[in-house]
Amino acid sequence: MALSANLYLRQSQSLVMTPQLMQSIQLLQMTHFELTQFIAQEVEKNPLLEFPSNDAETGNDRASEEDDARSRQAEEPSGSDEDYDSRSEVMSGDWSDRTDSAGAGRMNDELDANYANVFPDDGVPQRADAPELISQWKSMPGGGEGTESYDLDDFVAGQVSLRDHLAQQLPFVLPLITDRLIGQYLADQLDDAGYLYADLAEAAERLGTGMPEVERVLAVLQTLDPPGVFARSLSECLSIQLRQRDRYDPAMQAFVGNLELLARRDFATLKRLCGVDEEDLLDMLSEIRQLNPKPGSGFEAVVSEAIMPDVVVRPSSDGSWLVELNPDTLPRVLVNQSYFAKVTKHGDDHAFLSECLQTANWLTRSLDQRAKTIMKVATEIVRQQDAFLLHGVDHLRPLNLKTVADAIKMHESTVSRVTSNKYMLTPRGLFELKYFFTVSISAVEGGDSHSAEAVRHRIRALILHESPEAVLSDDDIVDILKESGVELARRTVAKYREAMNIASSVQRRREKRALAKVASY
Repeated sequence: MALSANLYLRQSQSLVMTPQLMQSIQLLQMTHFELTQFIAQEVEKNPLLEFPSNDAETGNDRASEEDDARSRQAEEPSGSDEDYDSRSEVMSGDWSDRTDSAGAGRMNDELDANYANVFPDDGVPQRADAPELISQWKSMPGGGEGTESYDLDDFVAGQVSLRDHLAQQLPFVLPLITDRLIGQYLADQLDDAGYLYADLAEAAERLGTGMPEVERVLAVLQTLDPPGVFARSLSECLSIQLRQRDRYDPAMQAFVGNLELLARRDFATLKRLCGVDEEDLLDMLSEIRQLNPKPGSGFEAVVSEAIMPDVVVRPSSDGSWLVELNPDTLPRVLVNQSYFAKVTKHGDDHAFLSECLQTANWLTRSLDQRAKTIMKVATEIVRQQDAFLLHGVDHLRPLNLKTVADAIKMHESTVSRVTSNKYMLTPRGLFELKYFFTVSISAVEGGDSHSAEAVRHRIRALILHESPEAVLSDDDIVDILKESGVELARRTVAKYREAMNIASSVQRRREKRALAKVASY
């Protein structure tokens, strides 16, 4: 059989992921902050891209006012030179009459401009306004004429960190320089909650000192404010606070040393170990709840930023819902076509600018497509979850990505990218778009299915309103849900309850009875 080479022509279709297409897909799942950074980088690289200036409208208004002034000046009669000379003589005569020593007072009285007694401090030498203060005020936003209003965040005092707060106290409790250096080193090893997890032996070796000196300095540091700081465990943190309150007796020491029993709500063993009765144990439990397990939590290391909603939903006058994109999160970028035409007219860097123009046009189209896609997905979610917006979380419908994707004629992966890290502001609050996608739970006798989030909310409400005498078990919750049309297994109820960090019925019964006795006292 002879071998031969042949040529064939074939047509086929394939999806090619170009770099622009991949970047366009990445734009969908970017947050507002990430998108702002990406656009800033593109504007820095591309000379044809620019941010819209807020001074554009102001400049147009100012130009129109100048044109009106010129037209009014042109319409006014100029008059002859004699009239102008006569007017000048009259004005100069009046001014000379009024500016002499005799007429100065008369002019001030006529114009109500007597400033003699405005400033009562006659003996204090007057000073001109400090020029550096004037320049600082004019350089501030809103300080000069024609500028924007100032931002109140510019006047907010800086937050004091935990380490700064402790550094202010070190000179008062550690007078020696060597002890202060040890204290500063230990303060640098604190976490955000105020706990010290550093190895003291390693710290002593690093600082070139002995363990007794480090332990002595640590004992002094544990007396600083906030109470409980520099603790190495939760038990030690509570012990430090109890010592400062003069409540660290042997019974309380045994109570703090067995916190795992408190977590399991094993009050019987705690009473035996502490040697107290039930009434004293309830008092000790009340004191423990008044302590702060995280003394450094009041000093935030990072300033929390508010979430900016991407979509705003509000009721319309006709009873429907008005879905809008938040204008504060919409990226604004312009393509400078005039600059491109001006430069390429002379034939300078035509290839480079053509590529920049193509990239700029692609970016604007991608941003516009991103906004349209978010709008489509948000509108469909509002249409599907209309009952939730009207009546609350009990009426949240089960929803998946495929349902929304089929309704708006898009792929499920596109809907998943759009709902990632995007938020919707509704009359019910601020929710992530993924919040509205929940698992479906079947109903009794083939009725309408229920949302898993709605069922969890119902379980939480049942447990919250139970009485100490009638604590609901998981089987009781299953029966109540079945009566309301929700078919759910007992192990599913237990899984939902544990996910919401709710104790079992036995532990809840002990705790509710203990709290009822505390309330009775």
